[in-house]
Amino acid sequence: MTQLDPLGLGPVQIGAREIYDLLLATDRKVDGIRAEVSQVAQAHGELVADHADHEARIRALERGRWPLPSIAALVAVASLVLALITFVRGG
Repeated sequence: MTQLDPLGLGPVQIGAREIYDLLLATDRKVDGIRAEVSQVAQAHGELVADHADHEARIRALERGRWPLPSIAALVAVASLVLALITFVRGG
C-alpha cells in the first residue's frame, strides 16, 4: 500500500528548514512593509497638520476681508447722501 502525498507534490520533498527559511524571508518583507507604512502614516499626519494650518490661515484671511465690501457700500451711500444734500441746497 502506498502512502498518499498530502501536498500533492509527488516526489518533491519540502523540509521544515525550507519552510522556516521562507517564513523568515516573509517576516523580513513584512517588517519592511511595516516600516514603509509607518513612514506613510507619519507623512499623512504631517499633511493633515499642514492642511489644518492652511485652513485656519485661509479662514483668518476671509474674516479680515468681509468688512471691505461693507465699508465700500457705506462710503457709496455717504457719497450719495452728500451729493443729494448738495443738490437740494442748490449748490
